[in-house]
Amino acid sequence: MQVVSSNEDRMKKTVASLKEGFAAIRTGRASASLFDRIKVDYYGEKSPLNQVANISIPEARLVVIQPWDKNLIGEIEKAIRSSELSLNPSNDGKVIRISIPPLTEERRKELVKLAKNQAEQSRVSIRNIRRDGNDELKKLLKDSKITEDDESKESAELQKLTDNYINQVNQVLEEKEKEIMEV
Repeated sequence: MQVVSSNEDRMKKTVASLKEGFAAIRTGRASASLFDRIKVDYYGEKSPLNQVANISIPEARLVVIQPWDKNLIGEIEKAIRSSELSLNPSNDGKVIRISIPPLTEERRKELVKLAKNQAEQSRVSIRNIRRDGNDELKKLLKDSKITEDDESKESAELQKLTDNYINQVNQVLEEKEKEIMEV
């Protein structure tokens, strides 16, 4: 039915959004996705870093950023320094090198806490989507557009979807937790 499929799409988007949010959480390892949210002032316009430079990971704890326009090196450095990543880039005039320091135990725990909060927000979002779907079904029943049996079946289907997507959120969180706590 239309109600279930539209709500399933919203639940998929919630899980995708969580994964996107987790990509920005720093682990002890170098990753190009750390820089997805960094915008660089490129001729008066804010552009994503990956659209003005090549980001490579030659080693587990090293990121090399090679701007396509050498004049951007200062702007890129400034954008990275002012980001919430707490990284200290250095350049040789051609490329920017960023050494990713290992995380302290305390910082790892903070990041896990942050990840758990994001996951909980996603779970709440999914439950709200279920509630909206159930409200929509009740309205259709009240307007005599569906039968009580249909409403009951659809509601059960919505609950199965909710359980499935909450399990997906839990799995994504578990993977991120392992990644963060990895030394």
